[in-house]
Amino acid sequence: MRIGSGAGFAGDRIGPAVELAERGGLDDLVLECLAERTIAAGQLRRMRDPQHGYDPLLGRRLEALLPITAAQGTRVITNMGAANPLAAGQVARGIAGEHGLALRIGVVTGDDVLEDIDLDAPALEDGRPIAEHGEVISANAYLGADAIVPALVSGADLIITGRVADPSLFLAPLAQRLGWELDDWQLAARGTMIGHLLECAGQITGGYFADPGRKDVSGLARLGFPFADVRADGSAEISKLAGTGGLVNRSTVREQLLYEVTDPSAYVTPDVQLGLRQASVREIGPDRVAVEGAVGRPRPDQLKVSVGYHAGFRSEAEISYVGPNALARARLAGEIVAQRLQGAGIDVRLDVVGSIGIDEQGIDDLRNHECRLRVAALGDRAQADDVCHEVEALYTNGPAGGGGVRTSVTEVIGIVSTFIPREAVTPRLTLLESGDTHASA
Repeated sequence: MRIGSGAGFAGDRIGPAVELAERGGLDDLVLECLAERTIAAGQLRRMRDPQHGYDPLLGRRLEALLPITAAQGTRVITNMGAANPLAAGQVARGIAGEHGLALRIGVVTGDDVLEDIDLDAPALEDGRPIAEHGEVISANAYLGADAIVPALVSGADLIITGRVADPSLFLAPLAQRLGWELDDWQLAARGTMIGHLLECAGQITGGYFADPGRKDVSGLARLGFPFADVRADGSAEISKLAGTGGLVNRSTVREQLLYEVTDPSAYVTPDVQLGLRQASVREIGPDRVAVEGAVGRPRPDQLKVSVGYHAGFRSEAEISYVGPNALARARLAGEIVAQRLQGAGIDVRLDVVGSIGIDEQGIDDLRNHECRLRVAALGDRAQADDVCHEVEALYTNGPAGGGGVRTSVTEVIGIVSTFIPREAVTPRLTLLESGDTHASA
């Protein structure tokens, strides 16, 4: 079977996924758009409006892709449901109906465990009880492939989930199409390795890999996304569409293989403990790499939970100084702000970013000397506003020539992790039919 990656994060490009759907001859297209802070931010949006909380680009992606995947017979699996998969399913059903597409949509829920986690449990990051970090706003368990397979077996054309482990989005369709049992740990490991390689989309085709003069990659402006041809034994070949930018070689694959993997001998997922030390990566042609040899051990008894909490407000404020002595004026401005805010008990970070213009003869042109003071702080809303106000006040209360002030205040979501017993988490499937006002669970 052939499985492709159409997104590696929430803000990824849509065009490469469309091209892959059109020309890739895919059985399945996976859109991985969820991260720890992404789902916590979705929970905040859902708290403000119960009809939201899904990925903000859900509509645009599905508008572009569903007419193509429906015509091609390509199944779509995505975690764009984020904090509200059921609402995302309704959006998808509406889009399908507008295009006259008869689709079955499978919505997977059950990852929201906010009511079930132990707030006195220690956070994995620092050992402190979860409750001590701040007001908890979200807790989402990492579901595995077993939560998705029922939706695939039901004949769903589009599967929308919340928090599912990234490689599980790929392992589920591999197992379902190739007839694997999820407790066959060797096949689960091989499918998980393939999913891990594809989950970040353009990273394995040269994005996030390029380093000019060291690792040159051509055509990054038209970077192609990857796909894998997978055999029943779990071996696979990673490639990209001909004519697209980027590259797939042994180096891009090996970098992605180790990306975010703390222990290559035991990468723990909800589906399997994946061992990568025996993995083989071979170039077998232009932009084509064969991978095989992953080793698996039984899946863990607990599931990881990502917990989001209110961590205050971040203020960022900037002002520029230009011309002779700009660096000294920018530093003086920083000292003024620090002294003003120290009295209010606000700790700030000060950075002076400078650039010096060079004329055609290579001589410093001090008239183009520009420095920009950046002030950042974390605190409550009132403190964040105070930081912005003090930087703006530098216009007339600071050194000469300040200009171009920009300020922003954003709510900060902190993230910590904990575990929950597997048996405490119950995945659920809701089926929606486009053009049908009823749903079945």
